[in-house]
Amino acid sequence: GATGLIALAGLDTAAAGPVPVQDNPNVFGLREGYTPMVSNLVSMMDWMRGVVLGSVRGLSTSELDFLLDKEANSIGAMLMHLAATERFYQLNSMDGRRWGNWPSEDRRRFSVASGLGDNARAKIKGNPLSYYMDTLKEVREETLVRLKNLDDDWLLRTDPNFAWGPTNNYCKWFHVVEHESNHNGQIKLIKSRIS
Repeated sequence: GATGLIALAGLDTAAAGPVPVQDNPNVFGLREGYTPMVSNLVSMMDWMRGVVLGSVRGLSTSELDFLLDKEANSIGAMLMHLAATERFYQLNSMDGRRWGNWPSEDRRRFSVASGLGDNARAKIKGNPLSYYMDTLKEVREETLVRLKNLDDDWLLRTDPNFAWGPTNNYCKWFHVVEHESNHNGQIKLIKSRIS
């Protein structure tokens, strides 16, 4: 199980002890209230989110709405897209919902952001940075609370019917992390082009 993986990695978890989530985002490992593998996932999620938030710090509404060209997505739309992605992975992996079978409230709130494109360009604009930050924070807080009630066995559980083929929850949640990294690159490119 997870203990073997930690031993393989050469980590002395007894010496390290639990580290509170907010202490040092650059030290991945055990986090208070989470199982060992879930702790590593939470470490990655926290670190990547800090990078994204650093990239958008201080942006004005006009900068958040800026479009590089007529086919581009705005930074604001991408931030909502990140929140939507995380919410939909909560519903899929934690609630066992089939992908796309979302409650009407979540569909109403997040489907436009999830799809990006023309619809997002038309509808996701005019919001201050705090709007996006609050949404990201709300969704992430829900993820973190729910992860405390899940364990390493859940993380390794495979969904045989996922769109990519058999996929475990660890891969799904790693995708949430790398998805933020991908869009952070786009955000940095757009910021560099805002005049």
